[in-house]
Amino acid sequence: MKEYIALDTHKHYSVGEREDVATGVAQPCRITHRPGAIREFLRGIDPGTPVALETSGHWYWIADEIAAAGGRPALVHAYKAKVMFGCVNKTDRLDVRGLNRLQRAGTLPEVWLPPPELRDQRDLPRTRMFLVCQRSRLKCRILAHLARYGWNVHDVTDPFGHTGRAQIAQALATLPTYTQSMTRQLLAQYDFVDQQVTDAEKQIAALVALTPDMQRLMTLPGVGRILAVVITLEVGDVTRFAYADRLAAYAGTTPRVSSSGDRTRYGRLRQDVNRYLKWAFLEAANGVSLHRARHPERYVTRRYLQLARRKNHRTALGAVARHLAEAAWHVLQRKENYREATGGSTRT
Repeated sequence: MKEYIALDTHKHYSVGEREDVATGVAQPCRITHRPGAIREFLRGIDPGTPVALETSGHWYWIADEIAAAGGRPALVHAYKAKVMFGCVNKTDRLDVRGLNRLQRAGTLPEVWLPPPELRDQRDLPRTRMFLVCQRSRLKCRILAHLARYGWNVHDVTDPFGHTGRAQIAQALATLPTYTQSMTRQLLAQYDFVDQQVTDAEKQIAALVALTPDMQRLMTLPGVGRILAVVITLEVGDVTRFAYADRLAAYAGTTPRVSSSGDRTRYGRLRQDVNRYLKWAFLEAANGVSLHRARHPERYVTRRYLQLARRKNHRTALGAVARHLAEAAWHVLQRKENYREATGGSTRT
């Protein structure tokens, strides 16, 4: 390798720097984003040269351009890199210079780079999550319109089911002109988004049918089809986690620890993690909590009840989520279905 190369990326441009290994002479430049611009910047590099690239929101296509130019995209944990720079000031040029310094020192905090196919598949459950949030906002807005004029959907489990929609239709006729018009538009928007969610779930069902790992994950308590897809796609290659607790930490199911002297304090679950995995395992833990009366014999149920009595609901959910994250590692690593833990063990 004859040079260190780094990119600080933004939406419309990147700042790149090529630093000669032998002389330390650097050549920074600004690259306006267009097809092929990154490849032009990297022209003449040795095949396999690492190119440091932070985990910004626009790195997918840039990583592909680096690979097309013959380089190796070295995806960098942005937060850790900033801490390691130790710079008081922040500029684009300081950032790329700092990335090259870390490469020279051999301390670049690289993270796993998912392959293009996996990056594409991840958009399926992630977009479904976004659409479900949009659908929930529309539901709340429509019900708020009705509540302003004394209408409430009652005696139904789902206000937007068949019986609930009949009550909403009856209430619409009594609303003032403009409120009625806007509510009808919101209902049309709700129906459209609901259909999009249904279409996404059909694609997810087809994906699950073809993937044995997802089927095995569905044997975990609280994990259904949607969560199995999220967990499988967000974990990716499970062998990158040497131990089960590494996956639990990556998924954000381990608490912050503050230890000094003879005092140790465990705080809230971490935020600088894979938030999709964190949501999936907490959602599964919440399912365990909701259905604990149906499955009192399960280890996760007993674990939840024990901690809910001693601590609180939130702490108990975190502990169950951690058990499920560690169990998911064993299921994926061993290619086996989940088995009930015995005693105090969290292993499958």
